[in-house]
Amino acid sequence: MLVLSRKVGERILIGDHIVVTVVRITPGSVRIGVEAPDDLPIVREEIKEQMKVRPAAEASSDDP
Repeated sequence: MLVLSRKVGERILIGDHIVVTVVRITPGSVRIGVEAPDDLPIVREEIKEQMKVRPAAEASSDDP
């Protein structure tokens, strides 16, 4: 894992098509902006985990 220190307004480039910008820093949180091609899904990890659990739960509730 690459760990970087950035200040508000500074950017990180990932390849040629992804830009991560530090938007705001407050005690206990950092707000970032991500610019990426429309065909590249960007999802928070906790949402992806919920998506894994929810379809399985929905499938089991559909079974008689």
